[in-house]
Amino acid sequence: MTRLSLATWNINSVRLRIDRVSAFIKREKPDILCLQEIKCQEAEYPLKAFEKAGLPHVAIAGQKGMHGVAIASRHPIERLDPPPFCQHNHARAVAVKVAGFELHNLYVPAGADIPDPAVNDKFAHKLDFVERMRAYYAARARKKSVPPLFIVGDINIAPHENDVWSHRQLLTVVSHTPVETDGLMRILEDGKLTDIARVRHPPEEKLYTWWSYRAADWQASNRGRRLDHIWADRTGAPMVDLASYRIHTKERGGEKPSDHVPVSVTIDAV
Repeated sequence: MTRLSLATWNINSVRLRIDRVSAFIKREKPDILCLQEIKCQEAEYPLKAFEKAGLPHVAIAGQKGMHGVAIASRHPIERLDPPPFCQHNHARAVAVKVAGFELHNLYVPAGADIPDPAVNDKFAHKLDFVERMRAYYAARARKKSVPPLFIVGDINIAPHENDVWSHRQLLTVVSHTPVETDGLMRILEDGKLTDIARVRHPPEEKLYTWWSYRAADWQASNRGRRLDHIWADRTGAPMVDLASYRIHTKERGGEKPSDHVPVSVTIDAV
């Protein structure tokens, strides 16, 4: 059995924040680090920094100046076809097999500001992406022989009342509208997936992984949302050490922070 640490982080430009990423790897020693919004093409990705940090096995889905996801690992990885969630073929998904399980790293569209698909194409795209996720993971859950699955990334939806600083005030704000939260819950239900955070923490506990850059003092206002997720399927969930689940809140501070922070768990892989 291999015990390993899995972390996910919307880094908001891996090249701009590579020093922070390297310091995080050195300090926290993740065995697998999944990044979203890397904002670079594959040839521009700072591979040498990850090799130096001890994560030499990398799968990258890059795009010029926007989007982009990557998985870096201490263990060898097998690149898999990414799930077909994005109708515009953005670099928003990368999939690998590592340490005996399947890992999907996702960056769901934010959806812009107006929660009406009739007038906001970006919100329509987000809802389509979410429905494609539901159908894909539901179909996978019906298969009899598949490896354990972990899904991580910036899902850009805060599903529960205490995943946002004010449930009442954010009901009409993109990321917490009922059509989005209902869609996310259907992904979990139909896909037989476990939201690790809410198994580890009770529903009445506030959990945030993102704080807006617009806040003059993000700590004082603490108007956060839980947009970054770690999910596991029926065979993956028992492999998770629930006590290890951690939101690395301190990463929101310091020089040039991302507006998201890392989230991590420890897994007992085969």
